[in-house]
Amino acid sequence: MTSTNQVEEKINELKEQTTHYVHEIRKMVEKITILEPVNVISYFTSSFNISYDTEQESLCLGSYHIRNIGNQPITNPYLCIKLPEDSPFAFSGRYVYEHFAPNLKGNSSWERINDEASKEEFWLRPIGKTTLEPNETLSFTNFQIKWSHNLSYSGSIMGFTYCDQLQDGVVVLNPINLNGISQTQEENNE
Repeated sequence: MTSTNQVEEKINELKEQTTHYVHEIRKMVEKITILEPVNVISYFTSSFNISYDTEQESLCLGSYHIRNIGNQPITNPYLCIKLPEDSPFAFSGRYVYEHFAPNLKGNSSWERINDEASKEEFWLRPIGKTTLEPNETLSFTNFQIKWSHNLSYSGSIMGFTYCDQLQDGVVVLNPINLNGISQTQEENNE
């Protein structure tokens, strides 16, 4: 039979071993830095002036907003506004190109960073704004989408937000969906 002293000795040995393991685990946990996930939302605000007269254009005035709802700053934000392929929609907005003179590029300007010839994708980054702090919003304001009502139209204006922390991008919460039937097509259906 084992004596009481041997049992107590074994218990003390196990206590010391447990204390050592707990100490080592604490040291390892302290070395781990837990980064909170980046949490960004993007959304459109818009207003419309839709004309059913074939001689007049319809218009969507919009803004694209990026809001950092996380606890960490995001760096180098940029966005993409994408029009449907072969659509009658024409996009315009206040942005500059890289080759523009520095005096035309204000700190609140946006720079188009993709091919100027593209009529479907508009990649834009803010000039002078490389960090979006928690609870801060960045906006590309007052863009226009125009189209004529002489043809039927249908499509969604999509938006995507990117930054160093979100290389795959985040899709806009509320794409702008536009569709309508031209008057001549409506008359033919009657």
